[in-house]
Amino acid sequence: MTAPVRLLLADDEHLIRGALATLLSLEDDLVVVAEAATGPEALAMARAHAPDVAVLDLQMPGADGVKVATSLRTELPDCRVLIVTSHGRPGHLKRALEAGVRGFVPKTVSARRLAEIIRTVHAGNRYVDPELAADAISAGDSPLTAREAEVLEFAADGAPVAEIAERAALSQGTVRNYLSSAVSKLGAENRHAAVRLARERGWV
Repeated sequence: MTAPVRLLLADDEHLIRGALATLLSLEDDLVVVAEAATGPEALAMARAHAPDVAVLDLQMPGADGVKVATSLRTELPDCRVLIVTSHGRPGHLKRALEAGVRGFVPKTVSARRLAEIIRTVHAGNRYVDPELAADAISAGDSPLTAREAEVLEFAADGAPVAEIAERAALSQGTVRNYLSSAVSKLGAENRHAAVRLARERGWV
């Protein structure tokens, strides 16, 4: 008899995570060995338990699922990563695939279907929800450079240029240049509109 697939579940919504853990534990070949509510906690649990598959929420406090996946690829290359999300924006899927994520599914998927996808991912295959994949293809690639996207993300909460410069470790003039370039590329009226546009498309 083969050993069960050992799972790490990470989601900051306790009710969802608990329900998922209970439902997946009903499967004979799956066992939840650790749970986490934040990105840093997910990394700590992964290091401690070395799961076969990490099922990560895309948006978590501390570090999102893609950032956690990037770290896991280096630290625990045998751990497959599956991301579940209620915000399946096109840019998120692209970032996830670049980070080595093997599965990308919406939170609307049933527990039974998720169990099947976990098995698929564990076997070394990839699964991307067809609808999310179609959206990503139609949206195209982000016109923003990594630095422009980063500065735009720092600007998302309305922070002044001086504060963004400090957080990004850049001069205020460079920050203004990046923001101006991002606004121009996105055809937005101002940086607030640029943030909104970029977020809608999953580019930040």
